[in-house]
Amino acid sequence: MCYTHIGGDKIQQTETKMAIPWIDPTASRSLAVLVESVIAPLLMKHPTPVCLDLEIDPALSVPSEPLATVELIRALTRQALEEMGDGGDLTVTACETVDGIELEMADTGVDSEYRSQRIPLMAASVGASLTWQNCPQGGVAVTVRFPRRDQVMRKAA
Repeated sequence: MCYTHIGGDKIQQTETKMAIPWIDPTASRSLAVLVESVIAPLLMKHPTPVCLDLEIDPALSVPSEPLATVELIRALTRQALEEMGDGGDLTVTACETVDGIELEMADTGVDSEYRSQRIPLMAASVGASLTWQNCPQGGVAVTVRFPRRDQVMRKAA
């Protein structure tokens, strides 16, 4: 699916229709629904076309506290969009591992040595670790490793 921000009068019509969010991402139990409902509004506001490829099993649960997960995904999406001023592709995948859930966001922006690799505070609050690597087709992939909820609870105790 591609979200394109169109100039002129169509911006006003789009913003009017989108004034009320179509879904509250913090109310979702599905990671796929949460990710799409966070990213889609950001892509629609982006000045150039960005194509979103979302490859997350809808049965995969939100790996941590929903509000923190929303803020982390929002921050990482904004970082990716800053690097795609001319548009491009954003691919988001996720899978369950023995250690938790891994979510990867890959963009077609500039390589990692030319960009900021800010770690949002929300990552620490949910016990997630982040790693960046260059993609073979250009751009960067950031992998977020969310620990299993029982591991986070043991650390908190």
